[in-house]
Amino acid sequence: MKTLPESIQKAIDAFGSLPGIGPKTAQRLAFYLLRRDKKYSEDIGQAIMGLKKNINICAECQNISDSGRCAICSDASRDRSIICVVEEPLDILAFEKSGYFKGLYHVLQGSISPVDGIGPDDLKIKELLERIGKDSEIKEIILATNPTTEGEATAMYIHRLIYPLGINITRIARGIPFGGDIEYADEVTLNKSLEGRKAY
Repeated sequence: MKTLPESIQKAIDAFGSLPGIGPKTAQRLAFYLLRRDKKYSEDIGQAIMGLKKNINICAECQNISDSGRCAICSDASRDRSIICVVEEPLDILAFEKSGYFKGLYHVLQGSISPVDGIGPDDLKIKELLERIGKDSEIKEIILATNPTTEGEATAMYIHRLIYPLGINITRIARGIPFGGDIEYADEVTLNKSLEGRKAY
């Protein structure tokens, strides 16, 4: 028996498909929007539409951007000799919040995970290698993938590709616990992991 109008059920299903949103939270969100005025819902809808319409991938580092190059790659004050390789754009936000790292980044857009059907060709590894090949200024690559099985496998794979190029390769220190995500680490932990990085 159908107990909810179709529009509400569709909204609940849509919210429920988001990561970290369970059935009860999805219901609360749908009914919260129902109670608010029409403009509020329209503003949220437009903001969501704008994500796909206005956000691009930076041609240089694969970070999110609202133009061809992201703000970090466009910043002439950044140290262009060092690239910190991360899995996701959220990892960049965590490092930037710490205020310690002044180099550039490269976003892989994920990690190698055979269980999920994600291989090296699904990541932005080829773009990283092309970037290194084009820029003789690059002296160090920091592998800052998450300390998980997938993150470690990704770091080892990239290390194997870059090592023959003669560039210094380091790995962030274990200030971040194995199995943790960089985006949830505090500023002090991130600073210590960068300071304690070692040859990889």
